Amino acid sequence: MKNTFTDITSVINEFIRERDWDQFQKPKDLALSLVLEATEILEHFQWKDEASIKKHLVKNKDEIADEVADTLWYLLKFASVTKIDIEKAFYRKLEINKGKYPIEKSKGNNKKYTDL
Repeated sequence: MKNTFTDITSVINEFIRERDWDQFQKPKDLALSLVLEATEILEHFQWKDEASIKKHLVKNKDEIADEVADTLWYLLKFASVTKIDIEKAFYRKLEINKGKYPIEKSKGNNKKYTDL
């Protein structure tokens, strides 16, 4: 089974190419689809308290997993179309966040870096 972002992106690109859908894979449309899929995850939590959420997660795990997969799909395709190396971007951003949120100031604290 393939499991790196590069491998998964290749599978997505092949799936799209086989169906001649590249013509529809524009950054704006992919960005919109990414947000729409992410909100479908959020719908599972709307109006629920913590106890209800725990039960809902167990009962609807596969459905939520499908929405997570759809969101990942659009994120990886967006990165592919816009030529963003998602792994490189992730680690670059991680280093930025380490600077914004040093352990000694942020450990156990959920404040934004500007309020630390």
